[in-house]
Amino acid sequence: PAPGSGSGGGAAGGESWYLALLGLAEHFRTSSPPKVRLCVHCLQAVLPRKPPARMEARTHLQLGSVLYHHTRNGDQARGHLEKAVSPGEGIPQFEDVKFEAASLLSELYCQENSVDTAKPLLRKAIQISQQTPYWHCRLLFQLAQLHTLEKDLVSACDLLGVGAEYARVVGSEYTRALFLLSKGMLLLMERKLQEVHPLLTLCGQIVENWQGNPIQKESLRVFFLVLQVTHYLDAGQVKSVKPCLKQLQQCIQTISTLHDDEILPSNPADLFHWLPKEHMCVLVYLVTVMHSMQAGYLEKAQKYTDKALMQLEKLKMLDCSPILSSFQVILLEHIIMCRLVTGHKATALQEISQVCQLCQQSPRLFSNHAAQLHTLLGLYCISVNCMDNAEAQFTTALRLTTHQELWAFIVTNLASVYIREGNRHQELYSLLERINPDHNFPVSSHCLRAAAFYIRGLFSFFQGRYNEAKRFLRETLKMSNAEDLNRLTACSLVLLGHIFYVLGNHRESNNMVVPAMQLASKIPDMSVQLWSSALLRDLNKACGNAMDAHEAAQMHQNFSQQLLQDHIEACSLPEHNLITWTDGPPPVQFQAQNGPTTSLASLL
Repeated sequence: PAPGSGSGGGAAGGESWYLALLGLAEHFRTSSPPKVRLCVHCLQAVLPRKPPARMEARTHLQLGSVLYHHTRNGDQARGHLEKAVSPGEGIPQFEDVKFEAASLLSELYCQENSVDTAKPLLRKAIQISQQTPYWHCRLLFQLAQLHTLEKDLVSACDLLGVGAEYARVVGSEYTRALFLLSKGMLLLMERKLQEVHPLLTLCGQIVENWQGNPIQKESLRVFFLVLQVTHYLDAGQVKSVKPCLKQLQQCIQTISTLHDDEILPSNPADLFHWLPKEHMCVLVYLVTVMHSMQAGYLEKAQKYTDKALMQLEKLKMLDCSPILSSFQVILLEHIIMCRLVTGHKATALQEISQVCQLCQQSPRLFSNHAAQLHTLLGLYCISVNCMDNAEAQFTTALRLTTHQELWAFIVTNLASVYIREGNRHQELYSLLERINPDHNFPVSSHCLRAAAFYIRGLFSFFQGRYNEAKRFLRETLKMSNAEDLNRLTACSLVLLGHIFYVLGNHRESNNMVVPAMQLASKIPDMSVQLWSSALLRDLNKACGNAMDAHEAAQMHQNFSQQLLQDHIEACSLPEHNLITWTDGPPPVQFQAQNGPTTSLASLL
């Protein structure tokens, strides 16, 4: 906030010195770079002259604000802000000073880990700000956010409900929608789906009926559609989400053609923005990547990730908003999974290391993504056949997560590790019981339930119980076809093909393996291509088709070479040592063990 903003009163009589000092202070503050020391000197020069109480309070606020935003002098900033909060109980012209000071001071307390001091300060400011709609809404949002950061989503939802009702009473349907959509977002995080559906329906009606600034209307629609899309994706409904996702993409295109009008809303309660336009663009790229990855369109996921990361790099040069780092980490988490599927393990490993570096810079980011990071390392370990490390990574991730879907995803992958190890039956039975797709499956995700059927089929196959395996795999196929889950479809087809091959039913085996190969090439899924080409080679050999057998053998050889080369490159990277990290914050960057690492060029 500018030091001169809203100082109130004219320059009559003895106030001209005050305005002169204020003008100088503002000049120094807005210099490039800001001359903070000189700005502070000018503001400090106001106080010894015993100005009227409202000037004194505002000067303390301005000093506190400049010191908080431009220096590391937290103690002095706190002292000035505390003085700005305390005077002038109930005097109207002090209200905006007091609320702004309370808002800044609680931010400062949170930075100093004094959250319990920030909460009562905000509560008191909320109590006495009901006649000032802008500050009342802003303080409610701020306290709700504080509770959210502390994972107290129930209190946060209550405050957002209070805000929605207050906004309705003061005639701000726009801000009412913002409060309700924020509440919907938290209810989705809490998996309170019974409450989410009616709330989202109400939000949809409010957004469609609201007639106001086109950018504000479209940004409400983006918020609403992002919640709908992530809700579908959480439920693993990749096909059902398509109409919503299309609407969202059209909506962001509309926003990018609209010009930001500088017209201020007439209702002060409407003075809020959900996200800047540029952040919304990155968010829409992000949910598109999430969809492409789940559906198995990995080249599309790659294309949108590249676009989003380029945009993020540009934004981060000018904007240090923590949400941009969160977007970057989530994008990298998804593209890492894509790389492991497409046979680019070395790149995936370097990107895992990049996520570690981002998490090193922010403890909050690390606490929110530690379980995902260990899960990704577990998936990498499976891809390079380090099963003991994979088990350790998944076990660590399970210890760190409270998120049900992630828990089910980790358990499914840990079960696949135990199946491959072949001697962990006791642990395996216990895991499979916890993700039984036939009854009491722990999450509502269509995709994870289909994967649980696949894991059962895989286990039955390894035990030689082929009829049982076929039943499970047909369930997976039915579910994955219903929602276009291409990777699960390809995996199920090739495993069914393998079962029919073992049973000597070559025609049926061929009917499964050929579409599996086509789908795997489209994804592209390197492991399924390797598996399918080996089966096609053996099938054609068994049927006496020498030419086709030779062609399939050649394909198998090519895939093997590519995977082996990538394997050697990944394991020779210094970052490969990350597979042993199972405790505490991410380790600092690993150095190469024996001089420079082998580059892909030298392997070729």
